Formats: sequence, structure tokens, C-alpha cells
Amino acid sequence: MLTVAPQNMTHGFPLPEALPRHVLVVDDSRAQRRILTMSLARSGYRVTEADSGMSALALCRETAFDIVLSDWMMPEMNGLDFCREFKVLPRDGYGYFILLTSKSEKAEIADGLDCGADDFLAKPVNLDELRARLRAGERILGMQAELMEKNRLVGSTLDELQKIYDSLDRDLIEARKLQQTLVRERFRDFGGGEVSAMLRPSGHVGGDLVGFFQINEQRIGVYSVDVSGHGVASAMMTARLSGLLSGSTPDQNVALRVDETGARDAHPPEVVAARLNRMMFDDIQVEQYFTLAYADINLETGFVELVQAGHPHPAVIRKGGTVEYVGTGGLPIGLIPDAEYDRVQTWLTTGDRLFLVSDGVTECPSPGGEELGEEGLTRILLANQSMSNPALLEALIWDLAAYFGGEDFPDDVSGALYKMKG
Repeated sequence: MLTVAPQNMTHGFPLPEALPRHVLVVDDSRAQRRILTMSLARSGYRVTEADSGMSALALCRETAFDIVLSDWMMPEMNGLDFCREFKVLPRDGYGYFILLTSKSEKAEIADGLDCGADDFLAKPVNLDELRARLRAGERILGMQAELMEKNRLVGSTLDELQKIYDSLDRDLIEARKLQQTLVRERFRDFGGGEVSAMLRPSGHVGGDLVGFFQINEQRIGVYSVDVSGHGVASAMMTARLSGLLSGSTPDQNVALRVDETGARDAHPPEVVAARLNRMMFDDIQVEQYFTLAYADINLETGFVELVQAGHPHPAVIRKGGTVEYVGTGGLPIGLIPDAEYDRVQTWLTTGDRLFLVSDGVTECPSPGGEELGEEGLTRILLANQSMSNPALLEALIWDLAAYFGGEDFPDDVSGALYKMKG
């Protein structure tokens, strides 16, 4: 083995600006090695010699040579076998391999390429051609080093993004837990009737909200909300609306009031919708809007007054085995200032149910893209009518998953189900 230091001469060869490229010359002919070594050293390269493939391979295990010039025909280990072993050695950078050969058959050249050789140089070596081959190798090594640096920067950036994503994911998981607490009760028996609620966001957090509250001893309020969009902004809006609808006193709950006798009462449903619409423009002032179904239910008589503001039609599930859809549609809240809303009335008898449901149910698509719609919802409700309220809502989720082809629904799924006990 012989290592030759670079000289301050170029002879037309590129002289690296920083540390010169390290070239390994492998040939069993000492004379051939000396010719190549001296030419390369005068051109500014660091050069190391090896007299066989075996000794060259041992050197390559210790040193990451930039370029290898290896003879094809050598005893013990020829140039092809050495090239194979060289290419599988672990190293950080790329090693450019040039085979020196007197062979010119296309099949033999193909064998060299299959072994991993990057280029060929015919023997006896022509110095002008050697310059061209080395310049090509320099370009490849430069591009490879640049690519490695870019990959390193990409990898570092991805690592940082992964840390940020993991942090956001943890925060969103906690936000999901907090959002679930907005539905303070999933079931309550009011004596004359009972209410069950379900809330299943399509992502970590969603824009749906359901709930109920007691107006007085005879009446309750039940609501279903769907905020436009998805994600954190929608979830924050549901938190704001939860505070406006779930409070137990008139100064906390936008639907409650005190009548002229000082007794607890509630605004008519259409007034509740109008008050929320006015608050969206005067106080909240965001780009979002939401749909609402809100019902004022008399526990003793079964008389229901409700408003539908852009929400799917509330379903009345009759004990006798029919489903009616009520409501007039209406405008979403926060979309048009001074919008007007209509009050709808209906009656429930013992065993009847009222279902306020989000469009995540009615617009849930099948694998073929067909929405469930009111007809599909009717089939599910009637098929599970004999179940209790909580069991019926659970069955609805299962049937919806079967219809969709999975449980990762494209939209939030929510609803509030009231049953008249009489």
C-alpha cells in the first residue's frame, strides 16, 4: 500500500477547494499503479495504492474512499468481485467505482454494470479520457453529497414536525375529552319523559353539540347543534354555545326567562333562535354559522313547540310504528342578520319519541356514495324501536357503520332522543 500526498499542479484535473478527493488505485501491476498514482497526485488528489482486490477491500473497510480505479483482471479477487463487495460496504457517502479493462464486449460491460460499476476506462489508460471520467465522477459525488445534505435537512425538519404533531395530537386528545364533557348528561329521567344524548366527533374534536335542560317542573328544553366546519374553531364555538344553552338560570341560559309572576319560564323556540342569531352578529362576530333544532317539551301533556334552523327535520317516532318528519327548514343561525324563524308544534303520546339528529346521520354516505337520507334513518329507527333510548342510539351507530362501511364517519354524528312516558 502506498499513499501519495497531492502536489500543487493541476495538469487539467479539477483541484478540490477544500479536502482533496481520496482515490484508491487497485492493480496487480506495480508499473500501472505508479503511472496512475503519479498522474493523480500531480493533479491534486490524495492517492492510495493496493496490489489486489483482497488488500483493497481491507483498506475500504477502514477508509471511505471517494473514487476507486480498479483493474478488472486480478488474481484471487477480480475487479468484478471486488466491485460487488465494495458496493455493499457500510458508509455514509457514495463511492464512485471505475473499472479498468481491456474488455470491449457488450456482455462483459453489462456484467460490470450489474456488479455496480459506475464507469469504465479502457487500458492502456488515456490521460485525457481519465480526466473526463474523473470529472464525471466528481459531478456525481457532488450531487450525491448535496442530496444527502438536503435529505438530512428534510429528515431534521420532519423530526421537528413530528414533535409538533405529537404535541398537537396530545392537545387534541385532551380537547376531545373536554368537549365530551360539554354533554354533561347522556341520560336523564324527568318522570314524565326521558332524554338520551349521543355525540361522536368525526375527528379529535368536532362541531356538533347536543343537550337538554329543565325549564320548570312541567317543561324541558332539548337541542341539537351543528357548527359549520370541523376542527378546533368549530369545537371552540360548541363550547361557547354550550355555555349559552346549558345554564340553569336565565342569566346563563339564552332560552330561559322569568315571567311576570317571578316563575321560571322559557322564550318561545323561534325567539331563542332569533336571540342566538343576533348574538352571532353583535357579540360573537365570527365567520362561522350553525344549524339548530330546539324543542320545548311539556312533560305532562306531550305538547311540543320547536324551531328548525337549517338543521335536519326532527323525527317523531310514533309508538304505532311510523315516523313523521316535522319542521319548516329555516335558515342557519349566524348566516343572515335579522333572519326570522318559524315555530312548529306537534303532540306526543305515551311511547312516542322525538329525535333531534345532525346531518352527520342523514348525509352519511354508503361506499357507493348514496346518502342515508330520511328513508334510511326511518328504517333504522323502526328496526330498533323496541329498544330503550340508550340502546336505540347505540344500535343507530352500529347500523350507520354498517351502511357506511366503517366507523370513521366523514362527519360528526350526534342526536338527542326524547321518549314520552306519560
